[in-house]
Amino acid sequence: MAILLTGNSKIIVQGITGHQGQFHTKAMLNFGTNVVAGVTPGKAGENVYGVKVYDNVRSAVDETKADTAVVFVPAPFVKDAVIEDIDAGLSLVVIVTEHVPFHDVIDLLEYGQSKVTRIIGPNCPGIASSGLSKAGIIPNSILKPGNIGVLSRSGTLTYEIVNQITKAGLGESTVIGLGGDKVVGSTFTDLLSLFENDAQTSAVVMVGEIGGSAEEDAADFIKKNFSKPVIGFIAGKYAPPGKRMGHAGAIISGNKGTANSKITALESAGALIAASPEEVPRLLLESI
Repeated sequence: MAILLTGNSKIIVQGITGHQGQFHTKAMLNFGTNVVAGVTPGKAGENVYGVKVYDNVRSAVDETKADTAVVFVPAPFVKDAVIEDIDAGLSLVVIVTEHVPFHDVIDLLEYGQSKVTRIIGPNCPGIASSGLSKAGIIPNSILKPGNIGVLSRSGTLTYEIVNQITKAGLGESTVIGLGGDKVVGSTFTDLLSLFENDAQTSAVVMVGEIGGSAEEDAADFIKKNFSKPVIGFIAGKYAPPGKRMGHAGAIISGNKGTANSKITALESAGALIAASPEEVPRLLLESI
């Protein structure tokens, strides 16, 4: 039945009256997402593609019983926006916005964990449960209902690999972009545990990149706690040590965080590693 987002999810779009908010709200509605409200301070009473706009999250939740928010507000205002979501009791918040201050993210994660709110992002393409609902910016055209879960640190590679899965005649249960920042709301390990318990998901594709230890941590979890096939792809294999490659989290220190260390860890956990995005469907078909 997919994870985190279902056909019953009720979604608020924060920053709905901005250019990005409007554009992606339309795409979410076209996907079939149940967008029940928008929030932009000072714009209460307006509507965007038939979606009513509220001044604040609390009033939107009280009237619509929303459970999820997708955040398009500018980076300096993300902290206040997400605190509103947490205080309103939303179970899921997806932060698409990039360049959110590091310490703001730390504060939000601590606050969210003290309540009931799971955070995805920031700096991420969001979540899509194929055929059911979408919170974020993953293109509608590449998604197809199926049984493959996808977890990715890279937005662009998310789109490429999901497209390859769909073109091969497979399909996706839920696709999640974790975000490329050094600290993000949910990790591979957090989300693998949900896929393990999802009857619809038969295998998971994990798209990692250099920097940090998230993939190695996931490998340890897979070895001990994950029973389904995992196909991995690690970007940045030829990046020089100490070189930042686009994402704040994609920086190598010494022998840690290298593509080879991640590949070795995942292979030791039983994952199959694709040499290119195009190889992912073949490995999936061999595994399921």
